[in-house]
Amino acid sequence: MNAVALRILVFSDNARTREQVKLSLGRSLGPDLPELEYLEVATAPVVVKSVDAGGIDLAILDGEATPAGGMGVAKQLKDEVADCPPIVVLTGRRDDTWLATWSRAEAAVAHPIDPMELASAVSGLLRPRHAAH
Repeated sequence: MNAVALRILVFSDNARTREQVKLSLGRSLGPDLPELEYLEVATAPVVVKSVDAGGIDLAILDGEATPAGGMGVAKQLKDEVADCPPIVVLTGRRDDTWLATWSRAEAAVAHPIDPMELASAVSGLLRPRHAAH
């Protein structure tokens, strides 16, 4: 498939977390989706600026990031950005999934990141969006 890559924004103040997300997802989620391209972001203001500028197909936000956590950033994006892309929030523990619901994120995956769970959540959000284009 010769399609434009899907741009995934990965936000965490921890470089290892960003790397773990990229390693979990790899370059492709399947033959029916284009390759993945990553934009790594370490601060909340850059997340907002990047998503607001457009061209992001999905954002993965670390709920454990400091000083601004991914759940608060997700809520801000959903409140402020027209046509906001789908958001996956990385929660500190499974019991925090309700907070991801408050943030209006479409999916939540708990730390430590399970590569299969993350890939399933991301592909489940990207497939319908990609099919619509």
